[in-house]
This record gives sequence, structure tokens and C-alpha cells, in this order.
Amino acid sequence: MTAIDVSGLRKSHQGFEAVRGISFEVAEGEIFALLGRNGAGKTTTIEVLAGFQRADGGTVRVLGLDPHADRAAVRGRTGVMLQEAGFFPDLTVARTVDTWRDFTAAPRPRDEALELAGLRARSGTKVRQLSGGEKRRLDLALALLGRPELLFLDEPTAGMDPEARAATWQVIRDLAGQGTTILLTTHYLEEAQRLAASMAIMDEGRVVASGGMAETLAARAGRVAFRLPAHVEPGALPLPVTVERGLAVCRAEDPDLAAQTLLTWAAERGLRLAGLEVRAATLEDLFMEMSAR
Repeated sequence: MTAIDVSGLRKSHQGFEAVRGISFEVAEGEIFALLGRNGAGKTTTIEVLAGFQRADGGTVRVLGLDPHADRAAVRGRTGVMLQEAGFFPDLTVARTVDTWRDFTAAPRPRDEALELAGLRARSGTKVRQLSGGEKRRLDLALALLGRPELLFLDEPTAGMDPEARAATWQVIRDLAGQGTTILLTTHYLEEAQRLAASMAIMDEGRVVASGGMAETLAARAGRVAFRLPAHVEPGALPLPVTVERGLAVCRAEDPDLAAQTLLTWAAERGLRLAGLEVRAATLEDLFMEMSAR
């Protein structure tokens, strides 16, 4: 079943077309990453999907509903964690959650929401005393109050330390395992690659790449990098390379085979390929390639 169906979506702001005819689908229970540079149109897309803005063109269905025309029904079944939330700085964390619970149908217990977000020990702390990462975790607690079927997460781990980020990743995985559909935007490409089953990359309001995460990356060239031995010119190597930041870099569909070829060549000549690194294609490789076009 499809939780989100976007076809030809267009949205403009004061004459500027922020989203230019994009299309994608998100399956129920899937973690989907919507990626792109600042200004690519990601946040505008989420605001349309969440019902905060009306689409100018195309069709959008969220849980089978028009998110703007059926706003109340959609909001009752979704949770939203935007980049900036409005908090009352002098309320405690516990009081903030209690206030949000008053506006949420059948909400989670306060302590359960705080436990999920890793904030139970900070329940008596005033919001203004929280770090940036802790405020993001409070955002997450509020987004989870209504036990949403669909969760929108816009830069969910911005400002978090590595431990909090890893804990939040596990919360996201657990929610997906329980059937929650999650649409994620993030500038942490490792985060997207670790969490998402599918993705779309936006640039200047358009989708420039999309598909299953594993399948898309498997189809890209891997990378072998090493420091050139002294007095060896790149053209003398058995495979074509480029020199990037002082390293010889070979792009290959099978990076393990390419590395073996290079090592055999070096061994025959008594040379050492210092700093050898072999890896499959990453989301960062794809993102940089798409954004450079």
C-alpha cells in the first residue's frame, strides 16, 4: 500500500517556483529520505504533504487523502517535526509535553514520550536551558504524542551529539518496525543511508535521482583511493585514475577487483600503495554527482 503519492507537484512562493513538477511514492511502513541542498524544495514539499500549504499544481495524496482539503483528518494521523518549533522558553519540558497533550487525541503518556526521546531525566528543566540537540529531541517527543501512522522528520538530529543521534536513529528504526511510515529529510547523508529504504534527491525544485537505496547505490561505481608512489605518473597505472586532493582515485563498478589489479601491478614493481581505501558507492558520492550536474 502507498502512504504518500505525489504526482507532478508544483508550488510557488511570491513568483518563485520552489517545487517544479516532482513525483514520488512512499510505501506504508517505509523510511523514505528526501534529500537535497538548502533551497532544493524539501521543506516546501513537506509543508504541502503535511497540509500546511496548498499545492499549486499536480496531485498529492497522504494516507489516501488530500492533505489540504482533508487537513483535520490527515493531521490526526500524522506527526510533524519541522526544523523550527515554537516553544515557551520558561515552561519545563514536562509542562511543554502536557500542554501539547491537551491538543492531541488519545496521546501517549508524558513519560512514555519523554522516554522515547531520551528526555525523561530533563523533564523538570526549562526549555530555554536545553541545548539545541535537546530541543530537537523535545520536538520529536511532541511529534510522537499522537502515535502517528505517518511521521515527517525535517532534520531530526541537527545539533545532537553522536550518542543522542544514534539513540534517535534507533527510535526511528523501531517506529518503522512497528509500521509507522517515515519521511525524512537530512543533511547527514550517512544518516539517510543507514535509515532509509528508498530516497529521492531534489535540486532546484526537481527530483534528479530516486529509487531504492540499496539498488541505487549498487548500480553506482565504487571507489579505490591511494597515495601515488614516488616518481609514478597516473598514466603508468594499469587502470585510469584521477588525482583528487593528493590521492589517486579509481572509479570502478567492482572496486574489490580494481584494488586487486592495482595491488598486483604494484607488487610486481616492488611498490606500495600507501593509504589504500576500497569502498562501494555511498549516498554522498551520488548526492555530489547529482548536485554537480
